[in-house]
Amino acid sequence: MKRDSHFKDVDSMIKALKPGYPVYCLRPDELKKNAKMFLDNFPGRVMYAVKCNPHLSVLKAFYEAGIRHFDTASLAEIATIRENFHDADCYFMHPVKARSAILSADKVYRVDHYVIDHEAELKKIVDVTGGGNGQVVIVRLATPQYDAAFALSEKFGATPDEAVELLKKVVAEGCQTGLAFHVGSQCRDKQAYATAMEVVKDVIERAGVNLHYLDCGGGFPAHYVEDQPEPLMSYFQTIKEEVSKLPLRGDCTLMCEPGRALVASGVSLVVQVHLRKENSIYINDGVYHSLSETMTANVKMPMRVVRLDGTVSDKKAPFKIFGPTCDCTDVLPYEVMLPDDVQEGDWIEIGQCGAYSNSMSTKFNGFFPETYVTVDAPPLTPDALDSDMSTSVKGKKKKIAATPAEGEDEKHAA
Repeated sequence: MKRDSHFKDVDSMIKALKPGYPVYCLRPDELKKNAKMFLDNFPGRVMYAVKCNPHLSVLKAFYEAGIRHFDTASLAEIATIRENFHDADCYFMHPVKARSAILSADKVYRVDHYVIDHEAELKKIVDVTGGGNGQVVIVRLATPQYDAAFALSEKFGATPDEAVELLKKVVAEGCQTGLAFHVGSQCRDKQAYATAMEVVKDVIERAGVNLHYLDCGGGFPAHYVEDQPEPLMSYFQTIKEEVSKLPLRGDCTLMCEPGRALVASGVSLVVQVHLRKENSIYINDGVYHSLSETMTANVKMPMRVVRLDGTVSDKKAPFKIFGPTCDCTDVLPYEVMLPDDVQEGDWIEIGQCGAYSNSMSTKFNGFFPETYVTVDAPPLTPDALDSDMSTSVKGKKKKIAATPAEGEDEKHAA
């Protein structure tokens, strides 16, 4: 059953609902703070990547913060934005699109920005929309891989030689054009953007066309346990410096499409322990649902235990965490340090769960987390976890922080 409730903090929610199901705890103020940071400091247009978390409450928080541009990858995402935010702009950023989706995007939802990385995709857009007449076709470049959780250029992106020819063909069709790249989600090295800009410069000079748009993509990182990249301001500064070196027309629009960096800290997840077997615990969410990125990106979220009756031990022990399905692969790929007396009935708040959590969840085995509540308290971040995370339950003060086990593999997926 879906609930729409507002609570002072996570502990208040647990006391009120005593949930035996997973609960996403949304912090709109945190989302708005993140949005304002991008809007105030990124030297161009900010699009939110809807795929990262498409929950309507998340989208509304960003819209209220001033975001009016959305990176949409499907007709369903376009419909969500257009039907809820009538003055917002959608950009069809998926490089591969069905003709039927292009038709509806063009005729029904008035989308006029499209991304391609192959000539056949340009032909689709021109065939369906007629080309010209204000249509914008942006060519996506593959760029060198740096330290990122996902290597997106392995799936999408034209080579520099292909991009040169595509840009010329876009102009020949009477469309406005641009270049786009994506350095990979959770990019931990700002040099990736500088290197990508060098490729952009080479393509612009060889193509001999004026760009209307330059999209430097997403990849802006969030902070996780044992994974805390440089501040985003250093990324913005690098992008600003590198863009100034490019031969761009004066009215070229610089864009970015952050997802993770905007939304990760704005949602935490509360799960319940349903069984303890020695140093294994079984919870009601897992890698088939909100926690898939523990496997695919090896991210380690901050965690804390909440117990309504009695105190939690100050001593920690490593625990293997299993999800709710009958699949043996439904297990976090690393052990987590938790109070050594964690038991059935306790709750665990998992921070930094705004990105690729509910958007990645399946209904496998009949489990599907769907409950969202709003809380006012600050987010559970790795930095907060290192500070005094004590709360008072029934008048007793107790420290309830927990972290991934020491000595776990710190390597990240390339």
